[in-house]
Amino acid sequence: MFSFGYLPAASRTAGPPTAVAGARAMRRGLDVPTAFARACEEAHGGRSIAVDLAALTDRLAAMGGLAETQLASAIEALANRDTEGAERVVAGDEAIDAIETEINARAMRLLTLHAPVAADLREIVAALKISANIERIGDYAANVAKRSVIVNGLPPVAASGGVIELGRLVRQYVQKAFDAYAERNVAKAEAVWRGDADIDALHTSVFQDLLSDMLMESDQVIACTHLMFAIKNLERIGDHATNIAETIQFLVMGTTMAERRPKRAAMPDPGGRGIPADKLMNRLGGDP
Repeated sequence: MFSFGYLPAASRTAGPPTAVAGARAMRRGLDVPTAFARACEEAHGGRSIAVDLAALTDRLAAMGGLAETQLASAIEALANRDTEGAERVVAGDEAIDAIETEINARAMRLLTLHAPVAADLREIVAALKISANIERIGDYAANVAKRSVIVNGLPPVAASGGVIELGRLVRQYVQKAFDAYAERNVAKAEAVWRGDADIDALHTSVFQDLLSDMLMESDQVIACTHLMFAIKNLERIGDHATNIAETIQFLVMGTTMAERRPKRAAMPDPGGRGIPADKLMNRLGGDP
């Protein structure tokens, strides 16, 4: 803890700039932590990097919380066939984009004013990487909601329960990733990283169920097709949670994950023509 109350008179007038400013702040009746923060501002012509980093982290936490809420709402809109709820999710995506723009501006300001190095620089780089992944999570949550609007107007699909299960699993890992960032917890981040294989396995299983429904019930082809795109969006959200986990490892340890990311299971070939289902979905186009 820094304290300026003990400085002799000569030091308070002729000492280092931060000490002099701190002594002045103490004389204005500020407590020691506030005095030190104010000292940094006065001595260096602006706020300390710690203050700006804290503000950056706060905005990133707000962005993550909003994205998590969007994802949860999109899943529940699909589960409850709540079209109005889905439309609110679609409309809410702009708020996430706005926070990302703000975070980018804050990060550029930090880099310009403070020329950070080592741990401070990693904080800024990590915030930029994580905000980009959160923005994509928000986009994919909105895509799920868009599919929900269409599916809610069609007859129910038996395999939709698996879609909801996948969505809730993905949400759990997204929440764990955000918690790992808030706590700077590498063990939690690694658990998210390893959990990506569980998401991929369930995605493959649900895809097969939807495919079976399409083959058995021709009137469910449209709904199942939209749900296939929905689960692809959910699987990609899981990928972005994994990206965040890898960034946390870099932030805390300054290193990358020791192991390579597990390869996802091969998708089935629905047409028997040698085209895996995931490549077939890409050929069909769909959500950005």
